[in-house]
Amino acid sequence: MQKRASGVLLHPTSLPGNYGMGSLGAAARAFVDFLVTARQTYWQILPLGPTGYGDSPYQCFSSNAGNPYLIDLDQLCADGFLEAADIPAWQDADPRKVDYGTAIDFKMAVLLKAFERFDAAAHPDHAVFMQKQEAWIGDYCLFMALKGKFNDRPWYEWEDEYRLRDAKTLEAAQEELKESMDFQAFLQYLFFRQWHAIKEYANTRGVQIIGDIPIYVAMDSSDTWCRPELFQFDDNKTPLVVGGCPPDYFSETGQLWGNPIYDYAKMEEDGFAWWIDRIRSSLE
Repeated sequence: MQKRASGVLLHPTSLPGNYGMGSLGAAARAFVDFLVTARQTYWQILPLGPTGYGDSPYQCFSSNAGNPYLIDLDQLCADGFLEAADIPAWQDADPRKVDYGTAIDFKMAVLLKAFERFDAAAHPDHAVFMQKQEAWIGDYCLFMALKGKFNDRPWYEWEDEYRLRDAKTLEAAQEELKESMDFQAFLQYLFFRQWHAIKEYANTRGVQIIGDIPIYVAMDSSDTWCRPELFQFDDNKTPLVVGGCPPDYFSETGQLWGNPIYDYAKMEEDGFAWWIDRIRSSLE
């Protein structure tokens, strides 16, 4: 017999935040405390990946990476990654709404200061994290560094030698963009450090977190750029078909989502290893 339980759906961005949006700091812990007081068992969230244009958690740059915009800046001060003086005064035009563009620019500038202060030798858990995530983090960091190099354009608009992943070109890019890649890795280290702390805080108080694994990945993602053979692309890495849905109650004309469709026959050749790794990562 299944025990009856209830919970609340609340994405971390909707929490109260000191710098434009909710994050994984004190407000997240306070929400867990509220759930305990309200005798709730579950906290349901949306996908936690790094969001792109449109800020949708269902269009992320990676199926493995975390969203650096959720990193709590005050917690970084408490943990010694920042000084309070590193965080400028925040002027919130409307505390009830999120201006993602302004908040993201603000937070990334402060996170860059934390990176400039960071001494990996003083944080041995950083090396442990990098080793644990080695299956995806190198490709993701190169992908994000190249997006910066190409003014955030999607990978399918990059020059052919980058778009089609010429080996010598990518080798040179790793040397050229090493600092940018290290910064991206640092952001992931901070995100997962804070995320695991919040998850442990919730679990030890009897609150379980329900996640979300979207069936599709974004077209502009490290997943599609790094593993194009797993998707229904032509020889030029252009999608043959994309996801959507037919007309329904919500849209008379249907919806065109633009997400590439998997090549399940190709995935089956290695026992669906990509999906197994993705689910294992999501379970964290």
